[in-house]
Amino acid sequence: MVSLSKNKIKYIHSLELKKIRKEERVFLAEGPKLVGDLLGHFPCCFLAATASWIQEHPDLRVNEIAEVSQEDLSRASLLKTPQQVLAVFEQPQYTLPPGVARHSLCLALDDVQDPGNLGTIVRLADWFGIEHIICSQNTVDVYNPKTIQATMGGIARVKVHYTSLPDFIRSLGENIPVFGTFLNGKNMYEQPLTANGLIVMGNEGNGIGKEVETLINRKLYIPNYPQGKETSESLNVAIATAVICAEFRRQAAWK
Repeated sequence: MVSLSKNKIKYIHSLELKKIRKEERVFLAEGPKLVGDLLGHFPCCFLAATASWIQEHPDLRVNEIAEVSQEDLSRASLLKTPQQVLAVFEQPQYTLPPGVARHSLCLALDDVQDPGNLGTIVRLADWFGIEHIICSQNTVDVYNPKTIQATMGGIARVKVHYTSLPDFIRSLGENIPVFGTFLNGKNMYEQPLTANGLIVMGNEGNGIGKEVETLINRKLYIPNYPQGKETSESLNVAIATAVICAEFRRQAAWK
């Protein structure tokens, strides 16, 4: 068993900063379930774990492994309740396939700011079989530690891209359905929803931006129940994404 050096702990803590993550091209993940899911998908630069966890995983392919005490893990961890293992992984580099929204259903996020919301949306995309999420350049970093934890391993199967959202939507062409949710949209339960295209979700406070709104050709509305009843102003963006994705997949299953 070794002790984590002050420099190593400082380095792990520095991965809270987007600038450092970007420079190093890495991200941090913690906990047996999450780390276990990611080990088969991303190269692992460094792993620190208790002796019992390492013994349960004898075939690890990791550049550097440190068998440490729970006390050391607690000092290094960014979680309130540190777990048996933490690991630093290389960030993948993805390229958006041409015509991706023509052949499959994709999500787009317009300036989503909360790390937990983004992580939950990645997890939802994984559940509903959506492989690509296209984010505006001002959307929170998917490799934020809070985001990674909230994905619950979904980041291993969902590819997240950052680009100019208006430019991406324009590149799709006129025949690709681009959906977005608005208070003046049509009841989504009364509309035909496709198995391909783009679903755009907006910022937590401001919704979908004006420039992106002009490019949306299918405006939807998630009705409350019963309609007309006084209720909260809107749904959390992650909850709204879950409701919409479920209806898209329900309709696809019945076609």
